[in-house]
Amino acid sequence: QVRLVESGGGLVQAGGSLRLSCVASGRTFSSYAMGWFRQAPGKEREFVAAINWSGGNQYYADSVKGRFTISRDNAKNTVYLQMNSLKPEDTAVYSCACKVGGTYYYAETNYGSWGQGTQVTVSS
Repeated sequence: QVRLVESGGGLVQAGGSLRLSCVASGRTFSSYAMGWFRQAPGKEREFVAAINWSGGNQYYADSVKGRFTISRDNAKNTVYLQMNSLKPEDTAVYSCACKVGGTYYYAETNYGSWGQGTQVTVSS
């Protein structure tokens, strides 16, 4: 079982940047693809970005493509989400998770070991 802890959220003005971190416990981190999801108040959780086990392939939701960058450092058991040009509609709780099965990186049901999440608030 991998335990995940997110950090780096906060309050930022529109157009600003934040970098989220997700630190994993356990030796098997490097064998998992990882994903970031977000959930805004009153809305369902949605896919944001994912990265394969080596970091060589990244996947993004259309709404964040070109603004967000996912990366990982397997030596540090950490996956990052660099968020630039933030918009008020990016406001949400951001959570990371391990991809534990399935084919599609954007499918929430393919992920497990969810972190507790970190709040990102973008003011206009």
